[in-house]
Amino acid sequence: MAQAKTIKIEQVASPLRKHFDQRQTLVGLGLNKIGRVRELPDNASTQGMIRKVQHLVRVVDGKK
Repeated sequence: MAQAKTIKIEQVASPLRKHFDQRQTLVGLGLNKIGRVRELPDNASTQGMIRKVQHLVRVVDGKK
């Protein structure tokens, strides 16, 4: 059985003084503190959320 692709992201900046919807996007991704890392499925909705807060997060590793 093939495993789904995942993407690992880390929050690198604070959401202070950012738009409310960007803060809520970070919470939706499971990130709400600097340095926190999450491994999420690599799909269109996750990619869209990452793109929305790309100035606050970085992609650590993309696995198959």
